[in-house]
Amino acid sequence: MNTPAHTGAEDASQPEKGGRFTTFYVDHMLFGVEVMQVQEVLRSQVNTRVPLAPAVVSGLINLRGQIVTSIDMRRRLKLPLREAGAVPMNIVVRSGEEAINLLVDEIGDVLQVEASRFERKLHNIDPAVRDLIVGVYKLDDRLLLVLDTNKTVAVAAD
Repeated sequence: MNTPAHTGAEDASQPEKGGRFTTFYVDHMLFGVEVMQVQEVLRSQVNTRVPLAPAVVSGLINLRGQIVTSIDMRRRLKLPLREAGAVPMNIVVRSGEEAINLLVDEIGDVLQVEASRFERKLHNIDPAVRDLIVGVYKLDDRLLLVLDTNKTVAVAAD
C-alpha cells in the first residue's frame, strides 16, 4: 500500500478545529497530544542511559524489540527534576516514522475539546513551554496546552 501513514501532524497543526487529545501532566501543567499521534501509554520502563546524549534524553527503552528514545519532559521544559522516588509515566508518540517516548509525571484522560475554546499561544506562559506548544484550549477549570510533538522531539546537543 502506497498511502502515507497518518501521523496526526495535519490535525495538530490546526487544533482550532477541535479534536481529541491524550492528556498528561508535567509539574501540574496539563498537556495534550492529538490522539492519532499517540502510539501507546505505558507504566514505568527501564531506561538505558546513552553516554554523551543531551540532558533531555533520559535514555533508550526496548519496546517489543524496537529501540525508542526517551525524552524527559521536565528537562525539556526546563523544570525542576522529579522528586527522589517519583516514577515517570511513558507516552510513546509518533513523529513522522519515528516513535519517541515522553517521560511525564502523570497520565490524564482523553479529552474531546471544542474549537471555540482554542487560542493560539498565550504570551504570559513561560517561554520554555510556549516554544513547544501550538496553542491552548481554555477548559472550565484549567488550560490544556497542545504540545507540538515535532518541536518537542527535536533535541539538539547541549
